[in-house]
Amino acid sequence: MAILGKGIAMSQARNDGLITAIDIGSSKISALIARADDQGELEVLGTGQRESRGVRRGYIADMEATEGAIREAVEQAETIARTNIDHVWVSFSAGGLVSDVAQVEVDLGGVQIEQQDIDDLLHQGRRSLNPEGRMVLHAQPTLYTLDGLTGVKNPLGLHADKLGVEIHVIAAEPSPVRNLALCVRSAHLGVRSIVASPIATGASCLTEEDREMGIALVEMGAGVTNVSLFAGGLLVGLASLPMGCADITDDIASAFNIRRAQAERLKCVHGSAQNSPRDNHEMLEIGSPEEVADGADPPRISRAQLIQVIRQRLDHWMDAVAKALTDLGYVGPVGRQVVLTGGGAELRGIADYAQGVLGRSVRVGRPRTLSGLPDAHSGPGFATLVGLAQVAATNPAELRPFAAEQTVHRTQPMGLVGRLIAAVKSGY
Repeated sequence: MAILGKGIAMSQARNDGLITAIDIGSSKISALIARADDQGELEVLGTGQRESRGVRRGYIADMEATEGAIREAVEQAETIARTNIDHVWVSFSAGGLVSDVAQVEVDLGGVQIEQQDIDDLLHQGRRSLNPEGRMVLHAQPTLYTLDGLTGVKNPLGLHADKLGVEIHVIAAEPSPVRNLALCVRSAHLGVRSIVASPIATGASCLTEEDREMGIALVEMGAGVTNVSLFAGGLLVGLASLPMGCADITDDIASAFNIRRAQAERLKCVHGSAQNSPRDNHEMLEIGSPEEVADGADPPRISRAQLIQVIRQRLDHWMDAVAKALTDLGYVGPVGRQVVLTGGGAELRGIADYAQGVLGRSVRVGRPRTLSGLPDAHSGPGFATLVGLAQVAATNPAELRPFAAEQTVHRTQPMGLVGRLIAAVKSGY
């Protein structure tokens, strides 16, 4: 049985073809049950969603509230799918994620490579993962090397003096991961795997060519914004910002002295990242239902006032994203493409606004369509959920270490990013 971390055992999936994904975010907890055919194609059988009542900035702040929301979202999906599930794939979106590449090489003496040689190499690679203070979420073998020749996908049957492999490692701070797994288990569900949110979202929103050529993915969540850099087919850089679209809601509620639920509705229905002259003439009622019922004249604001509040927060938010991209080395001819996703990407006009601020080509990333996926779950706010199911369907090979103490060392991303971006540049 594979071990994710001390006290977190991964339950074995039943061979029933069912996949259940749970995205635990700061504003909502959503679940999706799907069935995969022999080719890995997914059909959605049921979905569920509940307000996230115990998550703050991606971290579990109230275990009992989070557990209850998880159970309710899963039960709703089970009712629609007319089935019961016992294990799930879970996304992890809190800060502290780190991406790196480990390299392992063995001497073969020029013999023909057999499967046992590859298995021994991967076993040694697993044992070589000796990170400090972090928990490994992903350790996936990517490409092999033969006598220094890189980019070999399948070395079986070839001759080589030296056989090597590159292992893509993603890790996180251990305590938040354990808390997440504990909440899921408390809801009487086994944890099949915990997947880093950028991995799941990238699987849903990015093409293989995107990941190869180099692209930035900005997940605009409710409480956390993850800025991820892909190049050479790998996730090569990560930055987490403690801000999100819930901050816009709070700003609106504070500016106009209204409830958060009213502010959220104003943002979703009338909000925009772009303004126009006619916004000064469009008036919006912001009174509560109780005020309207009492016959009082509800207070009103112009749409221009609403957009002004939104833009003030967006300016600060997008400046932080721009700085994160620069710190990750996403500059020059490579740093041209940015994909926005997450609930914040549903704000009207956000792509054009971000393109003007970032000076890069920007598009909104929506999850790929799955058979049976409801329209309500097809927007960018559900990209992680859909991508999580897609990752589960492919079930990529993992070399997570068996020892609970083995985690990954925090590295400076610039060296790795620089090397991979240089490789991408050389292909232009």
